[in-house]
Amino acid sequence: MPTKALQIPTKDGQADAFAAFPDGGGQHPGVLLYPDAFGVRPVLKDMARELAGHGYYVLVPNLYYRNRPAPVFDLPELIGNEARPAIFAEVMPLVEAHTTDRVLRDAEAYLSFLTAQPEVGDGPVAAIGYCLGAVLAVRTAAAHPGQVAAVAGFHPGALVTDAPDSPHRRLSGLTAQLHLGLAEGDMTPEALSEFHQALDAAGVAYTTEVYPGTVHGFTMSDTEAFSPTGLQLHWDRLLPLLDRTLTGN
Repeated sequence: MPTKALQIPTKDGQADAFAAFPDGGGQHPGVLLYPDAFGVRPVLKDMARELAGHGYYVLVPNLYYRNRPAPVFDLPELIGNEARPAIFAEVMPLVEAHTTDRVLRDAEAYLSFLTAQPEVGDGPVAAIGYCLGAVLAVRTAAAHPGQVAAVAGFHPGALVTDAPDSPHRRLSGLTAQLHLGLAEGDMTPEALSEFHQALDAAGVAYTTEVYPGTVHGFTMSDTEAFSPTGLQLHWDRLLPLLDRTLTGN
């Protein structure tokens, strides 16, 4: 599977990124893949390659390029529960600095770069993400309704908050079809209901599903949260969504 290390020009500098795409030349639908809070690392590259094998050009940006190139954090091979406090002490300041304004500036740059790649065909793209990345994918899709036809988030971060710029308050422009794959306990029933109301008001097609027996982070094979059945269910939901919205099948 061909891969590239890339530099994405943004308003705040150069964002390093990883891309994977199918063998054999030609052009393919584009997918912007936002990592979880731990950032770009081997497991995310493997997932990008897997997705590229289904016929997509997959771009994975380093969310923390303003701080340093990926890998941003010195992570163990398996991220266990005992390691999480120390890791999150390093991760959270960078997450908190990633304001909505930054997210939207970056999203514009990422989409412009993605659609300009010679391996990416004309037509709409998808935004997908994991944990923090799910929030970024939803914000990206809502801000770019003419470009993003599909959005998917798995074990998402906070999509419903009290903040004036909470993601669920910014969905009025959303046109993309959406799938949300939740771990048990990711969202309270009240928060999920509020998110559904916002999606209904936007008038978009969507599915949300609690994946049985999963905990937050279930798609990530380098964490103790990993669930092989949860990961497979994620592919079973994601691939038909992309096929339907990006290839017209």
